[in-house]
Amino acid sequence: MAKNKYYTVWKGKVPGVYASWKACEEQVKGFEGAQYKGFESKEEATVALSQNYWQFVTTKNSKTKQLPTIASYIADSLAVDAACSGNPGDMEYRGVYVKTGQQIFIQGIYKEATNNIGEFLAIVHGLALLKKQGSNMPIYSDSVTAQSWVKAKKCKTKLEKTPQNAPVFERIAAAERWLQTNTYTNPILKWDTPHWGEIPADFGRK
Repeated sequence: MAKNKYYTVWKGKVPGVYASWKACEEQVKGFEGAQYKGFESKEEATVALSQNYWQFVTTKNSKTKQLPTIASYIADSLAVDAACSGNPGDMEYRGVYVKTGQQIFIQGIYKEATNNIGEFLAIVHGLALLKKQGSNMPIYSDSVTAQSWVKAKKCKTKLEKTPQNAPVFERIAAAERWLQTNTYTNPILKWDTPHWGEIPADFGRK
């Protein structure tokens, strides 16, 4: 990355050109529909401000480096996350309504489980709950692994089953059955932690 990088904010708290990512982030973080992009020089960024945002994010041969185009999260959504003390260890997971921070569900403690298992179960729990409510609300997860398992309809954990973690394997089997016998329209989206901070369902134990 160039030492002197500038950021154009077309839509944010205060549109303009900013000389650092931190200053840009203050304008776009949490701003619904924010539009921004990084440029190598102040001149480029200033010229871009007077033009249309979309021509910069859709031009394939642009000489500038493009920032992620998803600049803000969808507030009307469900965020899920898991926490695990050890690997394996005591695991729990929960779902939180992003707009208000209200906890919608929480499950655990499960003995001798893993964080990835918790993330997988949390997504499926959210899908099942929203389907019962007739909602196609998006679900955010910060786990790429769990999202891939949900897509495959299979929890691909390498954890060995023991008498102590039998309950969590029962939950896994139930989740897999649900995925194999149900359909859903809810988008499962990746939470952009570097830009948005910790996912709202985070247990805050890092």
